[in-house]
Amino acid sequence: MNTQIQKSLRSQTGMTLVELMVALAIGSFLVIGAVQIYNQSRQAFIVNESIARVQETAQFAMDTIEADLRMASNWGRNSRGLAVEGRSIVGDANPSGLTTPLPDCGADWAFDLARPIDGSDNSYGLSCTATGGADGNSDVITVRRTTVAPMPLEAGRLQIQSTRIQGEIFGNGTVPAAFAPVTIDATTGLPSSTTHNLMVNSYYVSPTSDLIPGVPTLRRKTLTMAGGAPVVDDQEVAPGVENIQLQLGIDIDGDNTVDRYVNPGSQIYDPAAAGYIPGARVITARVWIVVRSVTTEFGLQDARDYQVGNYDMGTRDDGFRRLQVSKTILLRNARS
Repeated sequence: MNTQIQKSLRSQTGMTLVELMVALAIGSFLVIGAVQIYNQSRQAFIVNESIARVQETAQFAMDTIEADLRMASNWGRNSRGLAVEGRSIVGDANPSGLTTPLPDCGADWAFDLARPIDGSDNSYGLSCTATGGADGNSDVITVRRTTVAPMPLEAGRLQIQSTRIQGEIFGNGTVPAAFAPVTIDATTGLPSSTTHNLMVNSYYVSPTSDLIPGVPTLRRKTLTMAGGAPVVDDQEVAPGVENIQLQLGIDIDGDNTVDRYVNPGSQIYDPAAAGYIPGARVITARVWIVVRSVTTEFGLQDARDYQVGNYDMGTRDDGFRRLQVSKTILLRNARS
């Protein structure tokens, strides 16, 4: 009986000190490995999240500008700005029904329809004040066009009444006399003329954002209406945009192909003609955008020299992640 009790007691003895130390060592290695895997996964998530947000901002900013540029020189039924009455020729315009000058950026800014795409090279060339200031090393891109779809008449809204051969700007909500009354063609079912809202957007870069102070942002001056009158509103488009650049592909000889690229605001010089060509048409637009992250990343190194259009940003190894994108955009209404 005593022998059986002794055997039972021996079988119930605990772990030895050596076994306990081995178990603790194995457990510690497992915990350390799990912590390292978690930290690596967390760091990879942070990096991937930063890359995704920078790419998302760049895509959104490019899509916004591209949508405008593609439809530049669309005046409703036609694409000839010089055929629209009330446009600016020299100085301010005087559209039908507009009793007061357009505030802020000025009447010429809105009504210079002969230049559907305009801008300034590495400077802020607008007469209106930039919200939060403007980056002097970034271009300004101005696009003039109308809405694609016909719009209802609206007093106080700047609109264009157009046919396939002519148009007129007005702002009193009444179809101009040259187009009244609007009739419907019995054969095609189409109206004799259509009404479209005038759209003007000037994109620029501000060094600070309303949403995230201290972060550069893409903003735009946009033509809209408030209080029954046309106004110029300043809108924030995409925080994180650090620089935008534009070059215009121009057709000099009228063959509907690009002969050369020039910077916005440039006078177009033709060496063969030994003079400036005022009738050169813009066929395409090249746009560069540089986007940076909102916050710095620990350990991030960036030795890239950012050459954006005709502006060299140099290296910006300051802990912010950056992405440079570019695109050549065909202007749908530019070809004859």
